[in-house]
Amino acid sequence: MAKEKKSALKEKQGASKSEITNIASINDIKSKRKSQPNTKALVSSILNRDITALSRAITLIESKNVKHLEKANTIIKQCLPHANTSIRVGITGVPGVGKSTFIEALGKHLTTRGKRVAVLAIDPSSTLTKGSILGDKTRMEDLVKDKNAFIRPSASGDSLGGVARKTRETIILCEAAGFDVIIIETVGVGQSETTVHSMVDFFLLLKLAGAGDELQGIKRGIIEMADAITINKADGDNLKRAKLAKVEFNRALLLYPEKSSNWQPKVTICSALHNKGIEDIWSMILNYIEITTKNEFFIAKRNEQNKFWLIQTVEEQLKSDFFNRKKIKTALAEQLQLIENNKTTPFAAADYLLKL
Repeated sequence: MAKEKKSALKEKQGASKSEITNIASINDIKSKRKSQPNTKALVSSILNRDITALSRAITLIESKNVKHLEKANTIIKQCLPHANTSIRVGITGVPGVGKSTFIEALGKHLTTRGKRVAVLAIDPSSTLTKGSILGDKTRMEDLVKDKNAFIRPSASGDSLGGVARKTRETIILCEAAGFDVIIIETVGVGQSETTVHSMVDFFLLLKLAGAGDELQGIKRGIIEMADAITINKADGDNLKRAKLAKVEFNRALLLYPEKSSNWQPKVTICSALHNKGIEDIWSMILNYIEITTKNEFFIAKRNEQNKFWLIQTVEEQLKSDFFNRKKIKTALAEQLQLIENNKTTPFAAADYLLKL
């Protein structure tokens, strides 16, 4: 009986030591999170391909805290000379088309060939709660374990165009961290997804067969910007419908004027679930890069994109500065109350605020 009591006491003491160790470990992690490394250390770690540092830097540039802005800008500036080294691919399509499955299949195809792949997955934010699920890591369970892959889910917030507010800056950091291919998965909101086109080299539109999408091929909009259309889920009973959809889209693309890139958009079919057609799609992307590099469209497009983002950044900064002014915050609350009481119009209120 005495031996049993001693044994129980030892077990309790062992458990207490274990609990103390766990608490110390948790406190250590918390203290590390609280301690903000300086920009020089972060940049150095990013250039040394430290994924933790990359994640922290992305969090910093996504922050809306005004105090973080200067540090974020410094990091971007120091990483910029090491950017512009990757192939940037934008992938869009309606919800349910299989974007995550396709990206995982493409990502695994690339990592097995020695490429380092960064996936910037943009999740839609709720207009009510402002929250996002950010579940892309769960959907790409094989790719997330790959040491040559990096998946960063971000919320779209109030940004338009199917991308997050700081996606462009995140691309720069990922390139500085040595990623060869940057894949941007948009939220999938249909034909309003145009912003992603202004930050990628190749724009791929995923479609479904038998969903009425064939008729969309004769409309202007997102299809006009696509460098290729891929009909996913071309397997089983759906294979025949996918082949018919391919014919319809090919006919529709003939109605569009020739692109300045001298590239004729292609239509392909694939089954991301069964990993069929993925290799052909990557070969097509490489062919596009080769053609546009030779005719200098590739660099011209990137220069135009940089000009576009200069204007976008200025507009965003002006908007931020305006709404963060104390005088504006007070006056805005007053004008909103006047609008609610039908004592002024939105246009008159806006005019009043802009003249302050």
